[in-house]
Amino acid sequence: MKINKYLFTLVTIGLLTINLNAKSQNSNIDEIKKDTLVFVVVEESPEFQGGDQARIEYLIKNINYPKKARKAGIQGTVYITFIIEKDGKVSNVRILRGIGGGCDEESLRVVKNMPKWKPGRQRGKNVRVQYNMPLKFTLEDDNNKQ
Repeated sequence: MKINKYLFTLVTIGLLTINLNAKSQNSNIDEIKKDTLVFVVVEESPEFQGGDQARIEYLIKNINYPKKARKAGIQGTVYITFIIEKDGKVSNVRILRGIGGGCDEESLRVVKNMPKWKPGRQRGKNVRVQYNMPLKFTLEDDNNKQ
C-alpha cells in the first residue's frame, strides 16, 4: 500500500511539473504572439509625423516618375501595404497592386525610406499596425499646359 501511495505521489508531482512547464511555455508563446501580432484596426491609428499633409508633401518631394513609365505613357495607382512598428519604423513594405513601368519599384523605394511615424496604439500601448496606401502616378497632358 505504501508503494502505491509513493507511486501516486510521484506521478502527481510529475504531472504537476509537466503542467507547470506547459504553462510556462504557453506564456512564452503568448509573449511571442504579442510581439508579432499585427493590427488592422486600432483605437489610435498610426500617423505620419506632421499629419496627412506632411505625408503628401513627403511623397510629392520624393517620388520621381520613372522615365520608362513616362515614355510608355503609364499612369495609374500603385497600392502598397506596410507595417508601422511599435517604434514607428516602416517595415514589410510590399505591393498589393502595381502598374509597372518602374512605378512599383519607385513606390517601394519611397515608402521604405519614410521617416518614423507616430505608432498606432491599442489599450494604451504601442502596437504593430498594417497600413495600406494608394500612390497615384499621373502624367501631365501637354495640351493642357499654358
